[in-house]
Amino acid sequence: MATAKKKITETKTKKTVNSVAPKNETFFSAEERPGTLIIVEGSDGSGKSTQLLIAKNLLESNGFFCVHSEWNSSEKIHTMQKRMKKFDPHMPAAVFDTIYAADFIERYLTQIRGALKAGMVVLCDRYMYTALARGYARGIKMGYLKPFYDLYFPIPDMAFYFRVPVETACERAIGRNPLKHYEAGMDVRYSDNIIESFKRFQTKIIEGYDILAEENNMHVIDGVAPIYKTTPIFVEKIAKYFKKKYDVELMGIHKSSN
Repeated sequence: MATAKKKITETKTKKTVNSVAPKNETFFSAEERPGTLIIVEGSDGSGKSTQLLIAKNLLESNGFFCVHSEWNSSEKIHTMQKRMKKFDPHMPAAVFDTIYAADFIERYLTQIRGALKAGMVVLCDRYMYTALARGYARGIKMGYLKPFYDLYFPIPDMAFYFRVPVETACERAIGRNPLKHYEAGMDVRYSDNIIESFKRFQTKIIEGYDILAEENNMHVIDGVAPIYKTTPIFVEKIAKYFKKKYDVELMGIHKSSN
């Protein structure tokens, strides 16, 4: 009888090839990570991409090897996503999140993991918080999504949120390029008017970002302020972290007045 119970227990606990590996088997913890993972979040036009490239140039000039990885940039996944968007104007929100996750996992396995293991600095232009904020704007509760993303996305060493008010985000986006169907949130029917739909969609996305920034203790940067004012604040925070982690003083840092 005891032997039978033992066999049943072993069957229940035995891993299969399709079992999801625990996070600690897949990623370095932030404390043990040889490299450094820095991510920036924020609406389009918030200045985050420009600031990240400034940080990349600064770190490389100080002898650090950097890898720059953009959101939704996996060639394999992005091609598939474009095809799906073209033929389905109302793709379910859950499908979006599956695609976002697949994009990141592919980039993590082919670009990011090796770089972190080798001690490089990985700079991510948008991260899982973008998926969470957009899912939130499409009606998916973040409490449902976050455990999934926590499993596959390593915790960043530094996370920055470049915040802009919804009015500014809309002005910058609308004045830049013609709005696209999914970009404007037309798939969730906020409005039949594409500009009004975009404004409402962005309002919910920024609301989601604000919640996530507070919950995850992100460094919040004013995305409206001139770049010459925010860059010193941004790079100074990075310099302080590198001093603590690597005991190095980054050259070329102009102290902020804050």
